[in-house]
Amino acid sequence: MKKLTLSDYQALAEFRYQIRKFLRFSERAVRAAGIEAGQYQLMLAIKGMPQGVRPRIRELANRLQIQHHSAVELINRREAGGCVRRVRGQDDRREVLLALTPKGEKVLGELAMHHHEELRSAAPELVAALRRLMPQRKDKGGVGKTN
Repeated sequence: MKKLTLSDYQALAEFRYQIRKFLRFSERAVRAAGIEAGQYQLMLAIKGMPQGVRPRIRELANRLQIQHHSAVELINRREAGGCVRRVRGQDDRREVLLALTPKGEKVLGELAMHHHEELRSAAPELVAALRRLMPQRKDKGGVGKTN
């Protein structure tokens, strides 16, 4: 296994710093909207669920990388806030799916727009930091090239 160089550590630190700057922006924006970061993540996960994946508690817990019971608690809080609702599956009435309410769509839409704008402005520094971490590879002409 290769030993890391000082440059490797600096690249890791810079990437972590750039991610943290974005996350701090996100935490402030979400707090200003009157919700918690986890609640925003939940609503974003519901809206942005991959094609073919049903928005069930298990899938949301996985997408958020939290325990099932923690996902249930987040859902309960957003449901109490009028942003999320539980819906019975049409094929299997035992199945519980999650959906955003019109209020949830509005809250998420505003926050996501701010996050999208922030990412667009932060992207050059984030990409540069990520590129420093990516290994160089040789193309057919033998010239070093970044992936």
